[in-house]
Amino acid sequence: MGIDKQVIDATERNRQKLEKFEAFNEKVKVGILGGTFDPIHYAHLATAEFIRDKYKLDYMFFIPTGNPPHKLGIRTDKYDRYNMVLLSTASNDRFIALDLEVKRKKSTYTVDTLKDLTEKYPNADLYFITGADAICEVDTWKDTAENFMLATFIAATRPGISLLKAQEKIEQLERKYDTNIISVYVPSLDISSTYIREQLEVGKTVRYLIPENVDIYINKKGLYK
Repeated sequence: MGIDKQVIDATERNRQKLEKFEAFNEKVKVGILGGTFDPIHYAHLATAEFIRDKYKLDYMFFIPTGNPPHKLGIRTDKYDRYNMVLLSTASNDRFIALDLEVKRKKSTYTVDTLKDLTEKYPNADLYFITGADAICEVDTWKDTAENFMLATFIAATRPGISLLKAQEKIEQLERKYDTNIISVYVPSLDISSTYIREQLEVGKTVRYLIPENVDIYINKKGLYK
């Protein structure tokens, strides 16, 4: 099956999963994993599944950023990044890709996304997953206090990043914003999108670092050359 057909099938599968989610009227716990996903890789997927299982979340929303204000110069088209997320999450019934940030014309801010989700899904308790390193910069985000009111934040760390270094900042944020931030160590793979891009730029293999269909998509579209 050609990769374009795989994207079409993944889009339809994602639509079915979202339709099933939206038909559910009872309380539901939803994790939100945002990012550039440039490209998405197995550590993203492993982190999402680990946190979903650990905190008994019903669904995980993968939300690729469209025009993030803190990350300038992204070379990969946002629709390519969204398609790669679609491909990598298609086989998991609990993983849903959302394009609401991709569709925005202006800069995408976390608070706007959380407000959109809260308004659209009032029965959902939102859990926003971010890196333990990124949580230290949350004071620079738009409407920080409102972010904490709209969702429970989960600060996740991975191999190579110390959660202890971020813990003091997390405690300061909890006092300042009267909130509770969940800290968790995720024993996932030590993979980064930066490393994958660097490998691809010099023509090296990234097999087994990213899903096979994502690897095929990257090669077919000539990304990261």
